[in-house]
Amino acid sequence: MDLKKNKIKSAIDIQSSIRRIAYQLYETNIDETTLVLVGIEKKGAYLSKLIGLELCEISNIKLIHVTLELNKKKPQNTIQSSLPISQMENHSIVIVDDVLNTGSTLIYAVNHFLQISVKQIKTVVMVNRNHKKYPIKADFKGLSLSTSLNDHVTVVLEGNESGIYLS
Repeated sequence: MDLKKNKIKSAIDIQSSIRRIAYQLYETNIDETTLVLVGIEKKGAYLSKLIGLELCEISNIKLIHVTLELNKKKPQNTIQSSLPISQMENHSIVIVDDVLNTGSTLIYAVNHFLQISVKQIKTVVMVNRNHKKYPIKADFKGLSLSTSLNDHVTVVLEGNESGIYLS
């Protein structure tokens, strides 16, 4: 890890945010028996699993974990899901990613699920950078961070270096 980076959130802070987000998701989906957690590969998928673990501790909602693979540089290209989209029909879907920067990744992910009938689609990010170019928002976030376009935000969810870094 580059020592020039500023750690703005520790592993303990991240865990606290994950727990809070899990409670918010539970409150929003209290009447649901099943919830589809869609993690955008790679960090979003891992974050989705961490949120799922917290949800399992506080609720009886059955979780369906799905990984969504898309090219973050060209998200309009092929999107692949670890579960056929037809199996998510008529469910509530939560799309999870690590950082919301321009919004392109999230909007293309949401668009992917508009091919089917769903109860609702919510979005979760650990960091919302407020540089959106698309009309999408994070419904639940760990941290809102106003940064310049030159700043880089890194979310590390595993190991001794866990934290959120700004460089």
